[in-house]
Amino acid sequence: MSTVAKAKSQSSSIKGFKHSKPGLWLSLGTTAFGAISIVKDIKRANGEHDRLRLINALAGAAALITGTAMLLRELKQLGDDDVLLG
Repeated sequence: MSTVAKAKSQSSSIKGFKHSKPGLWLSLGTTAFGAISIVKDIKRANGEHDRLRLINALAGAAALITGTAMLLRELKQLGDDDVLLG
C-alpha cells in the first residue's frame, strides 16, 4: 500500500471518529477547556477595565456556546445507532 493510500485511510478513520459519540464527547471536553480560558479572559478584562479585550472574550464565548450547541445537536442526532458502541 502506498504512502498516499495509507494517509487517505487514516484520514477517513479520523473523520469517522469525529462523528461518533466518543469523538463528540471528546470535542465537548475540549470545549470545556476553552470555556475556562474565556472565563479567565473576561476576569482579566474586567480587572484591567479593558473594553476591547472584554468584547473579544464575549465574542469567543458566543462562538463557544454556538459550537457546543452544534455538538450537542449532532450527538442527539446520532442516537443509538453508533457502530462503535455496539
